[in-house]
Amino acid sequence: MPGVFPDYPAPVVRNTGAERELTMMRWGMPPPPKFGGPPVTNIRNTSSPHWRGWLKRENRCLIPANSFSEYAPQPNPAAGKKDVVWFALHNDRPLFAFAGLWTAFKGDRGTKSKPIPGPHDVYGFLTTAPNAVPKIGP
Repeated sequence: MPGVFPDYPAPVVRNTGAERELTMMRWGMPPPPKFGGPPVTNIRNTSSPHWRGWLKRENRCLIPANSFSEYAPQPNPAAGKKDVVWFALHNDRPLFAFAGLWTAFKGDRGTKSKPIPGPHDVYGFLTTAPNAVPKIGP
């Protein structure tokens, strides 16, 4: 796949009892009901009661990738907007995996004008505070 975007399907590896399964899931976990909003793509605060039920072994998954991007912390003065910065393990972009959580979601996904009826299997990345490791490559 050339890229993966929030609320679009992507390959995910999950446990199904004694075996692992590669399946397609939509990126974005249900948000906390009291906050609402869009699906949650990156899960940082695993001590939140909202995530507690999904921290069990049966909801863990691996998300294969060969690179990922983040917006730069400050806008580019010339462009007036934040640059997209790409990260990989090496210039040849070998495969690695992010840890994640997944669940079955019963509602609609997609846009309000083009909803995609559920159920859907959905996932989110487990993340942490960024570190100072520099990017590799151009």
